Amino acid sequence: MTDDDAAIKDPDEWVTGDEPWTAAQRSYLGTLAREAGEELPDELTKRDAAKKIEELQARTGRG
Repeated sequence: MTDDDAAIKDPDEWVTGDEPWTAAQRSYLGTLAREAGEELPDELTKRDAAKKIEELQARTGRG
């Protein structure tokens, strides 16, 4: 494991994971969703947004 890997924490372990998604997450997810041809829900938690980002990055080749 590299130092970068150690700095990345699993979203399920985030203390603030239940808070609403951030503006940055919303913006980036909007871009990824358009590229993937997918609709996003109106609201997500930070945790769920992070997981969705990972999923859509893999699908769109941006990951």
